[in-house]
Amino acid sequence: MSQSKPADLSVNLNKIALIRNSRDTTYPSVTHHAQICIDAGADGITVHPRPDQRHIRVDDCYDLATMLSVEFNIEGNPFAPAMKSDRPGVSDYPGFIDLVKDIKPAQCTLVPDSNEQLTSDHGFDLTQSGDQLAPIIQELQKLGVRVSLFMDPDLQQIELAKQVGADRIELYTGPYADAIKTNNNADAVFEQFYRAGEKAQDINIGLNAGHDLNLDNLSRFATIPQLLEVSIGHAMTVDAISMGLANAVKAYQRCLGKT
Repeated sequence: MSQSKPADLSVNLNKIALIRNSRDTTYPSVTHHAQICIDAGADGITVHPRPDQRHIRVDDCYDLATMLSVEFNIEGNPFAPAMKSDRPGVSDYPGFIDLVKDIKPAQCTLVPDSNEQLTSDHGFDLTQSGDQLAPIIQELQKLGVRVSLFMDPDLQQIELAKQVGADRIELYTGPYADAIKTNNNADAVFEQFYRAGEKAQDINIGLNAGHDLNLDNLSRFATIPQLLEVSIGHAMTVDAISMGLANAVKAYQRCLGKT
C-alpha cells in the first residue's frame, strides 16, 4: 500500500542543546536553529527534556513554545519526577507531566526511559504500565494535547495502546536502522515494522516513528502504510555538519517523498 500523504518531519533539537551545554554559553541557540528548520520546511519540532537536563532544558521548552509556528512535540518519561537543578542559571525540572500540562504542546510522546539510559531504546510494555498510563493520557487529552506512546513493533502491544486511549504510537525504529546498516535480516525486520503499520491502520490509531532514521534508511521506511510523522535528530545534526541544517531538512523531506 502506498502513502496517501507523505509523513511529516519533526526535527529533534536535543543535540543542538547538547552542543550548547558543553560550555557555559547560550550558543548555539535552540530557538534559532528551530527557526532554520521551520524556514527549510520542517513540519514540526521535537524535544526530549530529561530530568537531568543533559541537553534540552526546561527553559528551552518554554522558549520554543512562544515562537514555534509548527507543531511542537515534547517527549519524555511520564513518571519522571521533579528534580532540583545544581547548575546556576538552569531552572529546576518540574516533573515531566507538570511541564507538559503547563506548555500544552500539540503532541506529547510518552517514552519509558530513565535518567540512566543514554537514549531511548525500547517501547512500553503495556501489560505492566497500561493502567498507570491510561489516566495520564486522558488528562493530557482533556488539555487538547495529542498523546503518542513509544512502542516496539509488537502487534499485541499496539492493540493495548489503542485500549489505553493513545491517539498515536511512535514505533522505536532502532532495530530497523541496525538491520539496514548491517544488512542483517533487513527484509524480515522491515516486514515486522510494515505489519505494525498495517495493524495501526486496522485499529485506527495514528502512526509515528523515530530513532536512528537517516538518509540511508528513511525512504524505505516511509513506504509503511499511513505513516504520519517521523522524528529525527541525531542523524540530521550529523548531516548538518557537512551539508548545513537547512539542506539537511530538505534532504530528509525528499526521502519522505516531498520536493
